[in-house]
Amino acid sequence: MKKAIHPENYRLVVFKDMSNETTFLTRSTAASKETIVWEDGNEYPVIKVEISNTSHPFYTGKSMFVDTAGRIEKFKNRYAKKA
Repeated sequence: MKKAIHPENYRLVVFKDMSNETTFLTRSTAASKETIVWEDGNEYPVIKVEISNTSHPFYTGKSMFVDTAGRIEKFKNRYAKKA
């Protein structure tokens, strides 16, 4: 393996699934300006995600309603300018 290709600044970060309000604590290098108080009473940076393993249909085995109309319109608007 190559040396010095992995980041050295891992720290504890809370990831929050915005679709079902599930949170989990893990190590990450992702930057965040927001913080949250975790169950242990300590304050950690929080990264908000739209889908995690607790809400994704592949992991849950259930279909969920996802607002695709807004996503499709955003996609078309973004790439209509380039075409």
